[in-house]
Amino acid sequence: MSRSVENALDKALKGPAFEKRIKRRNLRDYLAKVGISVGGLGIIGAVLLIMFFLFYVVLPLFVPASIDKHHQFALPGGTAEKTLYYGIDEYQSSGVRFTNSGQMYGFDLEKALATSQEQLPLNGASITSFTVVNELQSLLAFGLSSGEMLIAKYGYKVSYPNNVKTITPEITYPFGEEPIEIANGSVDYLGVRTSDSEVRVVYKQKDSAQIEAKLFTKVESMLSDSITLEEDTSGSFVSNLKTKWLFLDSMGRNLYNINADGMIEYIDLTDVSEPALIETVSLVENDKPSTIHFLLGDYSLMVGTEKGQVLQWFPVRQADNTFKLQFIRSFDIGGGAITNIAIEKARKGFAVSNEAGEFHLMHSTAERDVGDMMIDAKGISAIAMAPRANGALVETNNGQLVQLMIENEHPDVSLSSLWGKVWYEGYEEPSYTWQSSSASSDFEPKFSLMPLTWGTIKAALYSMLFAVPIAILAAIYTAFFMDKQTRQWVKPSVEMIEALPTVILGFLAGLWLAPYMETHLPGFFSIFIIVPFGIILFGYGWTKLPKAIRQKVSVGRRAVLMIPVVIFLGWFAMQLSTPIENAFFEGDMRHWLTYSAGIDFDQRNAMVIGFAMGFALIPTIFSVAEDAIYNVPAYLVNGSLALGASGWQTLVGVVLPTASPGIFSAIMLGFGRGVGETMIVLMASGNTPLMETNIFEGMRTLAANLAVEMPEAEVASSHYRVLFLSGLVLFIFTFFFNTIAEVVRNRMRRKYGSL
Repeated sequence: MSRSVENALDKALKGPAFEKRIKRRNLRDYLAKVGISVGGLGIIGAVLLIMFFLFYVVLPLFVPASIDKHHQFALPGGTAEKTLYYGIDEYQSSGVRFTNSGQMYGFDLEKALATSQEQLPLNGASITSFTVVNELQSLLAFGLSSGEMLIAKYGYKVSYPNNVKTITPEITYPFGEEPIEIANGSVDYLGVRTSDSEVRVVYKQKDSAQIEAKLFTKVESMLSDSITLEEDTSGSFVSNLKTKWLFLDSMGRNLYNINADGMIEYIDLTDVSEPALIETVSLVENDKPSTIHFLLGDYSLMVGTEKGQVLQWFPVRQADNTFKLQFIRSFDIGGGAITNIAIEKARKGFAVSNEAGEFHLMHSTAERDVGDMMIDAKGISAIAMAPRANGALVETNNGQLVQLMIENEHPDVSLSSLWGKVWYEGYEEPSYTWQSSSASSDFEPKFSLMPLTWGTIKAALYSMLFAVPIAILAAIYTAFFMDKQTRQWVKPSVEMIEALPTVILGFLAGLWLAPYMETHLPGFFSIFIIVPFGIILFGYGWTKLPKAIRQKVSVGRRAVLMIPVVIFLGWFAMQLSTPIENAFFEGDMRHWLTYSAGIDFDQRNAMVIGFAMGFALIPTIFSVAEDAIYNVPAYLVNGSLALGASGWQTLVGVVLPTASPGIFSAIMLGFGRGVGETMIVLMASGNTPLMETNIFEGMRTLAANLAVEMPEAEVASSHYRVLFLSGLVLFIFTFFFNTIAEVVRNRMRRKYGSL
């Protein structure tokens, strides 16, 4: 090195200018380090914030109910009379108490004092039986010692004396104030149901074995709005049980006659003139019922027992299309005999009390005790739930009326209802069901996440079955066998497919592919046979051509020759659809699958998803896998070939093991995208939450369910929070599989890193 060069180097590497450059470089390095660290920590923080927010929204689903004593005051009307029924207005500002003497007492819950009193028009008779006709419509019926029946409706009149809002209980009589004669003696047991055009009445007189049934037709007066009842049909049934409870369901078709030992006669009252006994069964084993009440909807019987249990029973359709009473589930309350059962008026919740004086809030579908409170050690004689289930009235045995304030927003969700089979009302057996809404006020929410999770896995697996073989094999050929010039065209072309909006793919799959596949089903199945065998035959034929002809096309470009071959084979397979259908499937494969093979077929099914979503996954898997194979060090490939290995031996023994971490990552990336895909599944799957492996049936995924139902969910409702829970499940699901993928990838990298 010359002296001048040394001087130049010394000048460049020393002095103020050099030190200034070093400081600038160190500063840039430090800022880059800090920026990358902050960015990485920001990403981790953002993910943690998302997790925190999801947990924040979901957590209230599993928080117990809050129950507080608000007021306690002396019983309106005193303790001399027995309470038949309590009513509360929706604002919990006033209530009514009906007693066995026919008195209605109105009281102000905010001021804790009685405000009014009214006598029912009993015409000198006494009340011998009582039933709730319709809990939601505030309709009550009273059986009288005179053999008559009085139907009353209570409500609340709003007035503003001195500009102060005042709510006053009132009572009306929809069928007139005169009691309706139904029997010739005391009516000791009574059941009444109304519909738009008729009233069904069942009753039993003391010491009589006859259960009488009458059908009354509603007749509207031409001169006024009053409605009277005219007897239309009557019938009777001779009972073998000594009645203690008599219940008529909401439709007036199922009659239950129950004795003190828990034996029940289930009677079909579809034809009032000919009641028919369906069965006689025991509701309890080694126990006795202490109280019985219908659940909301008047379909399920809730049986409280002397040993502190509540049992749920309801009719279930059998295989021969008949109905039998079925035990569904039990709730262990404890604390002695169950003394009262009261239902919520907007959901399948109920409250119970026991001999120990405890108040328990329960939910039938969720099989959940959502909260309890000790009220009075002397016991509880009556319970009534507020219309919005945000409060309750509890009458104690020592003559006190306790008002409870309740915060119980999400009793209908539990781990068992989310992930286990649940026996819903009207279902033939327990099932995994997602059905979040209905027009019915007594609807039973069905929030099972199992069909949605199953649909997510099903959609991802079927699409991966289509995408992985094509993508991986294409990546192997493109990276290892194809010449570089052709690869430069093929790889970007495949990756361009990923730019297609998934909504377009879903649109095409739902409106074109699904109906086309339905009408050409045999042709699509023949593709899986004809195309592979056709390619093999073409390859074999190519090897038989003269060498001079084969050498005109380089090895790396011979794949281009397969494009017209594959197109022709696919077209040929579709042309065979009709002949195959006529020869083997009686001219209609869909009809044959449904009626001969017993396989349900939906036009938008998992097979359509497999093709459509698999097509969307191919670019992702292909691109990552192709890069992993192409980036295998050349010296490994050349060394293998130099030692005498063939191209295929080098691929299998060197290239694939070295690239296996990247290939595995490609597959897991494709699976992750398949799990989170929304629009294709939403538009082409039929969007039905089913738990079926059948490739010809649709599904609903977690992501698609979020897209469909989140815009319609009431904010902060159980439905809303369960949707967030499904998003959390999807988040955890992908995090779990990505973690497993990373662990496996690192192990494979360590295993093959020494190559």
